[in-house]
Amino acid sequence: MTFTNRQDAGQKLAAKLLDYRDKQPVVLGIPRGGVVVAAEVARELDAPLDLIIPRKVGAPGNRELAVGAVAPDGTVIYDERALSMMGLRQANLQNEVAHQIKEIERRTISYRGSREPLSLRGKTVIVVDDGIATGLTAKAALRSVRNQEPKFLILAVPVTTMEAAVELRKDIDELVCLLVPEVFYAVGQFYEDFSQTTDEEVTTLLNARGTVPGAFL
Repeated sequence: MTFTNRQDAGQKLAAKLLDYRDKQPVVLGIPRGGVVVAAEVARELDAPLDLIIPRKVGAPGNRELAVGAVAPDGTVIYDERALSMMGLRQANLQNEVAHQIKEIERRTISYRGSREPLSLRGKTVIVVDDGIATGLTAKAALRSVRNQEPKFLILAVPVTTMEAAVELRKDIDELVCLLVPEVFYAVGQFYEDFSQTTDEEVTTLLNARGTVPGAFL
């Protein structure tokens, strides 16, 4: 199975989530591409759309090498195996964690503007991404959402790895995934069009679904 683009993936994913339409869910997209998928889900479920921004925590001297991930509330997940292999301790990464939290705050203001985040307490929450490889940043996001005491927490993704699926199920009530392939090189291999989503597109999608009556009450 492949998806034409993120909109197509979102529509197919939404079809598997229709049972939650009457539960008045809140849909959270993981930027950037996950927000495009999440917008289709929110539209089909007639639900408000917001975002959750996790960021990878890079190794000292090489930020592109992820050894952890952090979420907006300061929830941090570490790849203990990677830390051990590199001779690092969590304390060595505190400056990078602080840097990424500031970047999350900057991006949140850029995308959401002055609007308050949606309340998640006691709600059915559906976290959506366009695909998951390692699951490190998704796990940080999910634990951050769990800290806000939702009634039921769902992770919905078009595609993920078998390893990530097993690990992420520990932090959620349900996983809704269309494809868990045996051979997985990158999320983009399952999309005909996996072009980069822009910041402007994310903001536009949030503004559109953010006008749902009562969404920010």
